[in-house]
Parts: sequence; structure tokens; C-alpha cells
Amino acid sequence: MDTNQTEGSRAPGKTTIAPGVLVTIARLTALSTPGVVSMALIPSGVNRFLRRGSGEGVHIDIKDGKVSVDLYLILGRDTYVRDVSLKVQAEVGRAIEDMVGMDVERIDVHIEDIYYDEPAATD
Repeated sequence: MDTNQTEGSRAPGKTTIAPGVLVTIARLTALSTPGVVSMALIPSGVNRFLRRGSGEGVHIDIKDGKVSVDLYLILGRDTYVRDVSLKVQAEVGRAIEDMVGMDVERIDVHIEDIYYDEPAATD
């Protein structure tokens, strides 16, 4: 993303944001959402088509200055999947818009697994 600086007393120039920065923002925001245990690996069928803009459990696509995000998540047990998914979408969208000022076109949440603690062994 390139942003021209023309407001007020700011020096002229541009700011370039690497796709990895957006990946980090999306990943950390998703992980901070209650109910999200960890990021899942991007499925291999999807991963082979992805190059830049991918990281652990996150794929970012930038087209016409708008960001599209795919998040691959593992949720905790006893979690309302729909509620957590909606919260992740809202929080990641807000974080990207607030931190870098880019418009978010869509955020797709892929629930890859539910994490269950292993029961303690009883004798």
C-alpha cells in the first residue's frame, strides 16, 4: 500500500506497508480474541497458490487498495463458533482500518479445529 502525505505540515512522501505487517496485525488481533486458541496451518491446497501476504494461519490479499483477509483458526471447546467468528471479523477489520488506514473488503474466518484438553489419566 502506498499513501501520499499531503495533509497540513507533514513532509511530502509516501508510506509503504509490507503485506507482512498486515499479516501480523491480523494474527495478533485474532489471537487476542477470547475463544481463539491458536492459528491453524493454511491448508496445503490453498497454500501452494499463495506467495506474499501469507503467514501462520493468515492470508492477506490487497487489490485496488482494499484488503481481503483469510484467517484459519483453532477455537477452544465450549465456544460459540458463530459469536467468536463475528468478533474476530469485527476486531481484525477495526485493527487494520485503525492502524494502517486501509479499507477492508472482507474477512473470511475458517474454523479448522476445536481444541479439547486431554482428560487426565485415572487409575
